[in-house]
Amino acid sequence: MRSDDESKSRQLADVTYTRLVKRWNFPQAQANIWFLGGLGYVTGNDFVGSKLMASPGVQADYETTRVYASATARLYRADGINHDFTSARLGFSFYEVDYDETQPWLVVEARRMMGLTNRTEVTPMLRLIHNRYFLELGVSNSAQGRINFMYIF
Repeated sequence: MRSDDESKSRQLADVTYTRLVKRWNFPQAQANIWFLGGLGYVTGNDFVGSKLMASPGVQADYETTRVYASATARLYRADGINHDFTSARLGFSFYEVDYDETQPWLVVEARRMMGLTNRTEVTPMLRLIHNRYFLELGVSNSAQGRINFMYIF
């Protein structure tokens, strides 16, 4: 995490727990509410040592085989540090595929972290899903590269 002018930076090493709170299954869609909780230590260039940081949050999403939308709110809290994070994502799949084929998506995320930035970061990403693998690649309007990888077991 870093400020717009790069005068402040933070590095967080934490353990995150994700739990499905509620799921709705529709004939052609699914909606979910997730609890996200993290606990770890943060270091920064504007303080000495490390601080214990908690990061509770919630995510709601809706998806079909062709459309995806989500909203996330997460608090990042440590002694003297208060960063609230919000994001929204919208995406669509180029075409439907069978389970054993790779499905490409275009997803656009807008996100903001209070206390470090006054700007909204927008990142278009190419998402590839295949069986248990999930990969996202993109570059934000701040020229920052993004890579997300997930393996579902």
